[in-house]
Amino acid sequence: MILIRRFEEKIVALSQEPNRMSGMQILANGQEAVATGIVSALEPEDVIISNHRSHGHLLARGADLNSLMAEIMAKDNGVNGGKAGTLHLSVPEINVLMTSTVVGAGSPLAVGAAFAQHYKRAGGITVVFFGDGAAAEGSVHEAMNLASIWKLPLLFVCENICWAGAQRHEEHCATPHIFQRAKGYNMPGRSVDGNDVEAVYTIGVELAEYCRSGKGPAFIEALTYRMRGHGEQDRQHYVDPGELETWAARCPIHRYRQKLLDDDVLTEAKIRAIDQDAETRVTVAVAFGDESPYPGPETALTDVFVQPPSA
Repeated sequence: MILIRRFEEKIVALSQEPNRMSGMQILANGQEAVATGIVSALEPEDVIISNHRSHGHLLARGADLNSLMAEIMAKDNGVNGGKAGTLHLSVPEINVLMTSTVVGAGSPLAVGAAFAQHYKRAGGITVVFFGDGAAAEGSVHEAMNLASIWKLPLLFVCENICWAGAQRHEEHCATPHIFQRAKGYNMPGRSVDGNDVEAVYTIGVELAEYCRSGKGPAFIEALTYRMRGHGEQDRQHYVDPGELETWAARCPIHRYRQKLLDDDVLTEAKIRAIDQDAETRVTVAVAFGDESPYPGPETALTDVFVQPPSA
């Protein structure tokens, strides 16, 4: 979680410098427990499909820090050759099939991925991450319905961050409990404190195993909060500062740090060492990105279409 936080904090800092970052930066500060807990509950063969707040999901899965930073800096040595930026990443070698900034677009594709796993009897499940705003998209409901009809190994993970753009949850959603919608599609739905990494992991293991058993899909609503704007250009003038302070006090990293100290699992010295290691790794990643070239103009038309196999 600390590595994810330091990585995104560095993106914030670089975004304020000219010509350092490429495109719009949409971050997930404060949501680290969801990414860490759910991804830690998965097996290597499991497939992940993410959304526009994907850095934590990729880093928790083991994406190369240097290549990910280079990608966000639009460099040729990035995970997608500098063409995906921060919003449309794909790292197939760690089974992160795709991320998408199109709200709700990942769920139908997750149905396809889960269907392939089911059809090929390949084992593994698919996990799709989306926000509370995306939960209102018709594509998500259609995906839930079809996944349930076909009993696909698909875990829906809704990160309820209390805001969809500049709209509060209660302004765009008729129910305060999104997980209850799962019942209408005949799948188990559970709610969890999204700022408690151990609780997220526990429910992640439980429902991942349910999906893996062949019983069909499942749904998790992780209750957390969007600590920064919709994007870095959004200064959140519409958010009550007191509300931000309340959620800042529930920071998943601070909570877990204190728990580990109270349980005598870690010492202050060990925590400082972990933090310093994360800082160092992020600094090295930035240097890697700075030293990497931009993609050449001759690559503009590559990766647009699938290359047919050679004869």
